[in-house]
Amino acid sequence: MFAWRRTAVRKRVVVNLAERAFRGVLWAKRGPLLVLRDVDLLEAGREPQRVDGEIVVERSQVEFIQVLAGGGG
Repeated sequence: MFAWRRTAVRKRVVVNLAERAFRGVLWAKRGPLLVLRDVDLLEAGREPQRVDGEIVVERSQVEFIQVLAGGGG
């Protein structure tokens, strides 16, 4: 059941939403929420922007998640 969640936790990922994406470490999953640390905000046509603290994303807003190669946490 949802093996990707166990596989992706503590890995470097890109979480893709409709208008933007976040690149960081998928730190935890808490119910309907994903917690990311060490995050860069990625938006089309802009340089990545560093984000302070943790980012919390509702899983229902996620289009897809990419686990990056060599993405150990």
